[in-house]
Formats: sequence, C-alpha cells, structure tokens
Amino acid sequence: MFVPVLLGFALGTVCMLLHALGTAWWLRHQKHRYPDVHSGVGMRTLMSLLGLTLTVLTSLHVLQIVIWAVAYRLIPEVSALRDLEEAVYFSLVTFTTVGYGDVVVEKGWRIMAGIEALNGILLMGWSTAVLLAVAQRFWRVRDEE
Repeated sequence: MFVPVLLGFALGTVCMLLHALGTAWWLRHQKHRYPDVHSGVGMRTLMSLLGLTLTVLTSLHVLQIVIWAVAYRLIPEVSALRDLEEAVYFSLVTFTTVGYGDVVVEKGWRIMAGIEALNGILLMGWSTAVLLAVAQRFWRVRDEE
C-alpha cells in the first residue's frame, strides 16, 4: 500500500505544479493583453476571453488525466487497463469523480485511484476559481461603467 500512496502523491504534486504553471501563464498572458481593464471591454470580448480561459483550463486537465493514465500503464501490476485508451478512460472517470465502475484497477492500486480523484476534485475547484476570477475582473469594470 505504501508504493501506490507514494506514487499517487507524486503524481498529484506533478499535476498541481502543471496546473499552477499553466494558470499562472494564462493569467499573466491575459493581464498583458488587457493591462488597462478600466477602459472596459465589450461583451463579445469578455465571452471570448471566458471561452479561451475554459479551453486552456480544460486542456490542462486533459494533460493531467493523460499523465495519470500513462502512470497506470507503466505499472506492471495494473493489468486491468489493457491499453492506453482504456487507461485514459479510467483516469478520466476517476479524475472527474464520475466513477462509472465499469473499469477498475487491481485491489492494491485502488488507493492510488482514490488519490487521483481527490487530486481531480482539488484541481477542478482551482479551475472554477480561476474562471470566476477572470470573469469578475471584467464584470466588475462593466458594472462600474
């Protein structure tokens, strides 16, 4: 049980760092693109920005899901995930906490899947906060106009 827990925490840390770097880059990019937010932006620009922010955050999550999936495939004891597609599917339903249960990993590695679900919940919450922060930055200005 020690190895799955250790590996789960290591993967969670990698995903958290990736998310931190990705969101920091995106927010910095948007701050440079719209340095004077007080000049206001149109609704079309705001919707485009929110859509792009959602795309960036979703892309980060997909990359994190693939990282977990590759890790499962590299573990010799996890034979239930027969190919990369099945590993990505399992990782997707685990990371998002959907948990259909149609694909499961061996008993000794289920704890790692639980850590992946916890990591996914935290990172999804982080993404929600980032999306809301981007929206508030521009909506606050629109309300002041």
